Amino acid sequence: MIDKIEAGQIVARARFRSGKTWQELADAIGKPPVWTTAALLGQHPMTSDDAWKIGELLELDDDVVEALQVQPYRGSGVQQIPTDPTMYRLYEALDVYGAALKELIHEEFGDGIMSAINFKVDVERRADPAGDRVVVTFDGKFLDYNW
Repeated sequence: MIDKIEAGQIVARARFRSGKTWQELADAIGKPPVWTTAALLGQHPMTSDDAWKIGELLELDDDVVEALQVQPYRGSGVQQIPTDPTMYRLYEALDVYGAALKELIHEEFGDGIMSAINFKVDVERRADPAGDRVVVTFDGKFLDYNW
């Protein structure tokens, strides 16, 4: 038996070997690409049908397909600043702008939070004369604090 993190590593290597994109895998199961990628890396449970479909596409062993269906422990579990440059820049952006975003959310919506459960996230490329831009959109339901 393997855990979800190990399964995610196996999936990432199998995807690379297959030449398939994350988008192609998402399309195969009819799910958004960011959600699908996160699920395949161990952050969400997949349905049996979706896990088996991915298993067939990537020629995964049954124990990997099973691990894709298990409820995860979400997040990295590590409370250190990430060293991967892409992840660090996202961390840095939240570190620099997080307090301002919090204030603006409270000003616009009141006392509450943005859900990360009732949540959508998307990544897209936007052409720009000075160099293409990365656009990351977080779209979470507002949940007010009930006192």
